[in-house]
Amino acid sequence: MNRLAVVALGGNALLRENQAGTIEEQEQNTTDTLENLVFLINQGYDLVLTHGNGPQVGNILMRNDAGEQIYHIPQMPIDVCVADSQGGIGYMIERMMRNILIKHKIDKEIVTLVTAVVVDENDTAFQNPTKRIGKIYSVDQANQLTREKGWTFKEEIKTQGGWRRVVPSPSPVQIINENVIKTLARQGVITIAAGGGGIPIYFDVEGKVRAAEAVIDKDLVSSLLAGRIGAEEFYILTDVSFIYKNYKKPDQEILEFLNYADTKKYLDAGEFSEGSMAPKIRACLQFLDHGGQLAVITEAFKLEDKSYGSKITMEYDPDDLAKYQQ
Repeated sequence: MNRLAVVALGGNALLRENQAGTIEEQEQNTTDTLENLVFLINQGYDLVLTHGNGPQVGNILMRNDAGEQIYHIPQMPIDVCVADSQGGIGYMIERMMRNILIKHKIDKEIVTLVTAVVVDENDTAFQNPTKRIGKIYSVDQANQLTREKGWTFKEEIKTQGGWRRVVPSPSPVQIINENVIKTLARQGVITIAAGGGGIPIYFDVEGKVRAAEAVIDKDLVSSLLAGRIGAEEFYILTDVSFIYKNYKKPDQEILEFLNYADTKKYLDAGEFSEGSMAPKIRACLQFLDHGGQLAVITEAFKLEDKSYGSKITMEYDPDDLAKYQQ
């Protein structure tokens, strides 16, 4: 049986920080990133691709806001906006991947699944919204929206000031259609799923599916999916080539080969920033907890070069990690 890998596209894989966000820019970034996956395909891997949606869903929310203010078009809730972004980004990834397969004369099918993810409606995250979304408002606008829509706002300190909506970020519990994703991937179909952390839903007391006004961490969802479908390997593609100890300090150190225990020790000691690397580390450890064999964090355009990237295994085994670099 082929090895199954889940590859989470994040960081500058789709959109770089200094770009305007045009479709041409996103398509080129996506193509450059997906080219790195050809070597995995040629090595016989089955692939599931996940992706972020931060800038894109933010733009959707701002279009919602402008449409309501100018044309009186009712705003759509977050779950619908996440679904919109899954469809649009999934289509883009699928089209770029098809062109790459044609270029390399690889005969494979690709499919995009709009994916819902179950959360616990009693998750404590719902009492402490932290995830900032959408545009920045003045204090008067924020107060008005709080009265009219019940939204929660927090002040923006690091940017130009103002107030921004915050929503809960609950932990993922289950991936809807995870068995379908596994079946497709094991049949050799490149499967794009769980985009943007998935569409957050929960089941009410009657067993009906309800939408949650929330945003789920994309790396944790990707990790959960990888574990539940029995993937052997999990890759997070981001905007740095390695995990670092003492990041951006004079004694900065590359952590290229790590075992579970040492990685957990660094995480518990606060070595990794909560705003960037810590969630990715937790996702990798969660994957190993669920039976995964190898987790890799590396730069979006460096995946094919196996000398790059930090590799985490349950137990450090130089011989096993050496095989990764062959």
